[in-house]
Amino acid sequence: MSCTPPLKLHPDSEDSGDRIVSKAVKAGRRTYFFDVKATRGDDYFITITESRKLSNPDGSSSYDRHKIFLYKEDFAKFAGGLSEVIEFIRSCKPEFFKQPQGEEI
Repeated sequence: MSCTPPLKLHPDSEDSGDRIVSKAVKAGRRTYFFDVKATRGDDYFITITESRKLSNPDGSSSYDRHKIFLYKEDFAKFAGGLSEVIEFIRSCKPEFFKQPQGEEI
C-alpha cells in the first residue's frame, strides 16, 4: 500500500477528520471498518467500528455500532498488543484461522 494518501474521499460527517483510507471486513452478521483519518494538522488517527445488523420485531432492520479511536501516540503499543494476543490464539487454536475452504488467513 502506498504511503501517499489518495485524494480525500469526503469529509466524514459522523466524526471529525477526513477519511484517508477505509477497509471493510465482513464477518457474518458483523462488519468491521478500519478507517484512517486525518486531523486538520495532518496527524493520522484510526477508527475501528464494529457494525452489527439487527432485525426488529416489525421486520425492519437497524445497526448496532461500537467504535474505538486510536491515536498516533498509541499505534505502536496497540499494534504490539494486538499482534501478541493474535499470535497466542494462533498457536493455541490454529483452527480459528482457517477459512471455510480450509485456507489459512
